[in-house]
Amino acid sequence: MGTDLLTAVVCMLSALTLYTVAVWAERFAGRLKAWHLALFWAGLVFDTTGTSLMSAMAGTPQLDFHGITGALGLLFMLGHTLWATGALWLKQERVLVSFHRFSLAVWALWLIAFFSGVAGAMVP
Repeated sequence: MGTDLLTAVVCMLSALTLYTVAVWAERFAGRLKAWHLALFWAGLVFDTTGTSLMSAMAGTPQLDFHGITGALGLLFMLGHTLWATGALWLKQERVLVSFHRFSLAVWALWLIAFFSGVAGAMVP
């Protein structure tokens, strides 16, 4: 396994871990908190880094199931993180206590993209 691939895999696994912990911790807490947001941002950075490395290795963009769900997952993750940032910044209590519903949906979409990439890597 080359260094770029290893780095990309570590980044994607880090994104999976950080994003999963953030989403479920927020859900169990019942309110979006600053440390959840920090994990969302860290997950987004690792996901973007891993995706960029994998895209560079793949060459041309892939318009298959994984490529489409991956792009959507990354865009939704970015929107989700920006929305969380705004909600915390503006102290929108109504949003802070209901945000977990949107988080779970974005996380589920992101997981579809993540595992479709894993499955695609296993098929020769």
